[in-house]
Amino acid sequence: MPLAALVLLLLTGTLVPINRKFRETPGGIPVFVASNGLHTDVVVPTQDARTGLDWRPLLTASGQPARPAAYPFVAFGWGNAGFYRSSRGGHTPGVGTTLRAALPSPTLLHVSWCAGPPQPGTRVAALRISAAQYEALAATIRASFQADSVGRFVPAVMLGYTAQDHFFEARGRYHVLRTCNDWTNRILRRAGLRAALKAPLAGSVLYQVQHVPKTRNH
Repeated sequence: MPLAALVLLLLTGTLVPINRKFRETPGGIPVFVASNGLHTDVVVPTQDARTGLDWRPLLTASGQPARPAAYPFVAFGWGNAGFYRSSRGGHTPGVGTTLRAALPSPTLLHVSWCAGPPQPGTRVAALRISAAQYEALAATIRASFQADSVGRFVPAVMLGYTAQDHFFEARGRYHVLRTCNDWTNRILRRAGLRAALKAPLAGSVLYQVQHVPKTRNH
């Protein structure tokens, strides 16, 4: 693909909505897209009675410490393994790490336990979705984890940044056309939620989610 065409796709893909007819489900399951300005996470309930989905056994069966009920939400982010390692201690990944990430490279899933829902704002978009949409969203997240021979998620050797987060081995390769934000965008798109045609940047994902028409009884 010529460079000019690639740049055009990345820039205009933000403005082109997929699943443009998506509308929120009043009283539906709360999900969030949260950004730190560069990276996006999908935040969901730790357990949901309507679908019966409970993330705790899935995320603790692989030797990870159990988390108490004080963490009602859990955040998922997918990204370049080198970026995650270079970000320890609040550091910004260097130029070398950034350039290497442009080529296909290993990935990790970052899982963070949350004491409450993110507060909607410039960098956080909130949605209410149906049980069927949530099950589809959760299935795509689960499919991003590497699993062992008996289906358990494989924990990464790398420790988390805090006591409330940890890393797992992930499926897929990171590169310039498959970024962390593209992963978040794909999670939304496959669940039938409004998403961008292409979302290389955090703002690309949030732009479409924040343009979902709000419903009454939200």
